[in-house]
Amino acid sequence: MKYLITGITGQDGLFLTNYLQGGENNIIGISRNKNNDTFFSNLKYLNNETDLNNIEIKNINLTIIEEVSNLITEYKPDYIFNFSGPSSVYESIENPIESKNQIENIFLNLVNSCSQNNFFPNFFQASSSQMFDISENKLHEKSKFLPQSPYAEAKLNVHLKVADLRKKYDWNINSGIMFNHESEFRGDDYLFMKIINIAIKIKENKEDKLTVGSLDLIRDWSYAADFTEAIHSIASDPTGDDYVIGSGTGTTIKEVIQIIFGYFDLGWEKYINIDEKLLRKGDSKKIVSEPKKIYEKFNWETKTSVEKLIEKCIKFKLKN
Repeated sequence: MKYLITGITGQDGLFLTNYLQGGENNIIGISRNKNNDTFFSNLKYLNNETDLNNIEIKNINLTIIEEVSNLITEYKPDYIFNFSGPSSVYESIENPIESKNQIENIFLNLVNSCSQNNFFPNFFQASSSQMFDISENKLHEKSKFLPQSPYAEAKLNVHLKVADLRKKYDWNINSGIMFNHESEFRGDDYLFMKIINIAIKIKENKEDKLTVGSLDLIRDWSYAADFTEAIHSIASDPTGDDYVIGSGTGTTIKEVIQIIFGYFDLGWEKYINIDEKLLRKGDSKKIVSEPKKIYEKFNWETKTSVEKLIEKCIKFKLKN
């Protein structure tokens, strides 16, 4: 099989590459990075026996239709997995027009390059739980959408377009509505790594406080590696549909802090400052998935507990 993965150097692209690589499979990845040494190093970290010969990364601009069309025409992938575009809600608030345009234009360039050539590979689009309305209930495929950021607006526009294209062309193009998922490969600007870094510095007497916006926000955090099987199952299923991907379990920021500080044998209470200014306007107190549909269809569920996920992140951070 020939797989095209946009945003391959992010955590989702990394874990999916690890999941797919081997045998006769060929993987073409698209990355904005000129230097992808870290990606290949992380791939070897996951599996030291990974054969890199069937993995190629191209540095093309997905916002330019000619470059995308040439790639699709030349490569003719059996599968396209689109993880490309800004992944940070905060970044989209700071640069709303640029972030929104990137997410939407990259998707349109990919699907238009396919449809104009009468070519319809299996297509997976990464949608986001940020699209949903604020609700205390668990969120499923039929829950109300009400995006609160430029990032979420763009993701919703693309998500709705997926449904239109599926119907118009009888195309196996599908969305996975992905809830919060983390891994040891996340950058330092994400919550888990921020807390881990401060805890390490407190342990080393280099910091004395951790400041967070709230202890009470509840999120559905999963291990990104667990999502790969779900993503592949959704893309491979010939019936075509959209699925919520999450654990179905909520964890508070307080519980995350307790786990991390407990690992370092620190009493967390005396090190915490609360600054509500760090919260985004419209932040929901609770965002938790109802993954019943994907479980019933593919017998898929997350395997890694939040505690085990955090332990993986800490060990990787200490090692590196």
